[in-house]
Amino acid sequence: MDLVNGSGTMPKFFTHRSKKSGLPPGTPVHIGKKQVDQVSITLIDYDENKIQQAEIESVNQCFPFTEKPTVTWINIEGLHDVDTIKNLGDHFGLHPLVQEDIVHTDQRPKLEIYDGYLYIVLKMLHTGNEGITGEQISFILGSNFVLSFQEGSPGDAFSSVRERLLNSRGHIREMGADYLVYALIDAIVDNYFLVLEQYGEQIELLEEEALEEPTPQTLHTIHRVKREMIFLRKAIWPVRELVNRMERGDSELIQNTTRLYLRDVYDHTIQVIEAIELFRDMLSSILDIYLSSISNRMNEVMKVLTIYATIFIPLTFIVGVYGMNFEYMPELKIWWAYPLLWLIMLGVAGSLLVFFRRKKWL
Repeated sequence: MDLVNGSGTMPKFFTHRSKKSGLPPGTPVHIGKKQVDQVSITLIDYDENKIQQAEIESVNQCFPFTEKPTVTWINIEGLHDVDTIKNLGDHFGLHPLVQEDIVHTDQRPKLEIYDGYLYIVLKMLHTGNEGITGEQISFILGSNFVLSFQEGSPGDAFSSVRERLLNSRGHIREMGADYLVYALIDAIVDNYFLVLEQYGEQIELLEEEALEEPTPQTLHTIHRVKREMIFLRKAIWPVRELVNRMERGDSELIQNTTRLYLRDVYDHTIQVIEAIELFRDMLSSILDIYLSSISNRMNEVMKVLTIYATIFIPLTFIVGVYGMNFEYMPELKIWWAYPLLWLIMLGVAGSLLVFFRRKKWL
């Protein structure tokens, strides 16, 4: 977060792993910032005809639902409670490395295929006064269940999906767990468009500012937005490969009907990536415009100073000649020499001003 708001530190790109140093692989240790005080567990169990939603105090209360033929969605918000994650992971037979990756909040978006389930990692992006932040969201897709793990954020990342489930809108209640994962991924990708719209407006304003009234703050803003574009690219670029693997059919857990929808998400991901690359090019152009504007302004200042210096060069010469302390200078004995000298200097200065104006240098 500090890198985006300009403090110069690097936690947005690199996370300190000192707590993990020396531990064996597969040891779940929370790495990242504690986003919420208490872990929140919500459960939604549904089929085409009925749906049940509940707030769960302990993950043990979720286990009976997984034995039903319905689709069960268990959402964990808050990853600092490693015991809760481990208890849930052990019940569903998650590999220790998967449990470790869930609580390591610096994972890149990826898809890992295991026997009986898929492990998916994405980044949900949030914008605020402190810039842009990324929230790691992990999914476990099983035959009839979905586990989602969120760091915790001010808003509900999946409110639209919950609303569709509760109101039975669209095909979501008629499809399986794979379609639910598609809907959750689609909500994340749609959020990318909202973030990019805000950056598009900001970049347009930056371009106008760089052309009309560039200031040192303009340069600071350009560099800040460029760093944020790097962060966006790092968070979104791998999503293309992730969705492509899901759409290709590398796992039997994803039905052919769902792959058609994943193809649409893949197209949206390509659009987002192209927009990021376009914004990066625009920022490079805006930086060039800023430097050109500053250079042109400096040239204008130097031109004015050069013109005035040129006007005073002959006047300085005349004054220098008559400032010499020679005894025999006949003009010094003439009573009208002083006003004549002034007339000559004013005439030279006026002639130069007229010449510069005709040349449109002034």
